[in-house]
Amino acid sequence: MHVTATQAKNRFGAMCALAKTEPVFVEKDGRIDSVIVSAKQFAELQAGSRTETLAQRKTQFELSHSAWIAEQNQRFETHGLWCDDMRVW
Repeated sequence: MHVTATQAKNRFGAMCALAKTEPVFVEKDGRIDSVIVSAKQFAELQAGSRTETLAQRKTQFELSHSAWIAEQNQRFETHGLWCDDMRVW
């Protein structure tokens, strides 16, 4: 739902109740300025935006895609790079 900042201020309790079912977009000067979400939705957003280091993400990728990585490495060992026979004009 989209509401103006004035509507959100005047009906804050109703906006909080509505936020339990859907996000409430608060517009100010004709543009979305803020979003009201439930505490549950906010916790889900925070859990989804956890920060992992590049090394952690690399390790996780290698663990979950180890079969694919092995297949690609085998293909490279057998056939080489796809562009090995390309010539510069």
